[in-house]
Parts: sequence; C-alpha cells; structure tokens
Amino acid sequence: MVSEAFLNSWVFSWCVVPLLIFVARIMDVSIGTLRVIFVAKGYRIYAPILGFFEVIIWLLAIRQILNHINNPMCYLAYGLGFGVGNYVGIRLDERLSLGTVLVRIVPKLDTTNLIAHLRESGFGVSLVDIEGMSGKLKMILTVTKRKDLKEMMQIIQLHNPNAFVTVEDVKTAKEGYFRLPPEKTGSPLWIFGGPQNQK
Repeated sequence: MVSEAFLNSWVFSWCVVPLLIFVARIMDVSIGTLRVIFVAKGYRIYAPILGFFEVIIWLLAIRQILNHINNPMCYLAYGLGFGVGNYVGIRLDERLSLGTVLVRIVPKLDTTNLIAHLRESGFGVSLVDIEGMSGKLKMILTVTKRKDLKEMMQIIQLHNPNAFVTVEDVKTAKEGYFRLPPEKTGSPLWIFGGPQNQK
C-alpha cells in the first residue's frame, strides 16, 4: 500500500503524476491513431474495441490533471504524451503492415526479368499498354499485402532501379491473386479457393 504521506508529497505531485499522465497519453493517442487507420482500412471490428480502451485511458489521464490542476508539469506531460503518442501509433502501424496496396510500376528498362521474378516470388502481375514521353511502354499493376511491399520494392530495384513506382492503399480487395506467407506454402494461392493460374 502507498502511504498517504507519499501521495501528498511533492515527489508524487511533480514527478509521479506527470509521468503517469505522459504514459497514459502515449497509450491513448497511439491507440487512437491505430483506430483511425483501422477505420480507413475497413477493419470494422477492431476499431470499436480500440476506441473503448482509448477513451478509458483518456478519462484516467484527464482525472489526474483535474486533481492537480495547478501543476504545470501535468500540462507539459499531457502535451508531450500527445506528440509521442502520434509517433508511436504511426510506428506501430508500420510494424503491423496491415492492409493491401496497389502498386503501379512504369519501368524504363526491359520488363521481362522483372515480371518473371515477381511471378516467381508469388506476386500477381497484370500488364497495361501505355504511351509516355519515351514511347510505348508496359505498365505493371499488382495488388499485394502491405507486409510484402518491401520485398517487392527490392525486386523492382534489382531489375528496374529507375522505374516510376506509385503505391496507394486499397480499402477492400477480394477474389484477387494473393500469396500466402513463405512458411505456409511455397506457391501463391487465391485468397478464396485453391491454386489458380497466374494472369
């Protein structure tokens, strides 16, 4: 049990309480950042759950500020926690690598090896005829899991280092050509159903 003398001491008011507010603010803002990202990506189940914990933690932080309303360290801790919480939330999203992305590749070199390597690695590849300033080209379109994007970019850099590449989030994707993680299978599978021929 924490003694009443400690709870009334300056150490608790000026050090412990601001630290608790700082940590609580990091938690609730990082959870809130993830919640917004989950909503944007269509994760309708996880977003409300995260929202519940976000609000509870926020209320606990606000209560401590109201109990120590004359303590400027609490306000400083609240503001710092908000800033750090945003950074932590973004980093968590990057680490989780949730969702699906659409990748457009406009190569400047021959695409034969690039397409072959992408397909051998299990990525679905579609080709579109385009015409740019340098003449007629083949634009490569592929939809992949975000966690596989780093590997795809390495393949592109290997075969077409100067290719023009754009990446954008896809909110919903179904009946598409996706590969399972390498530890589960060595060949790509359709997300619904069994193995299919690559297009």
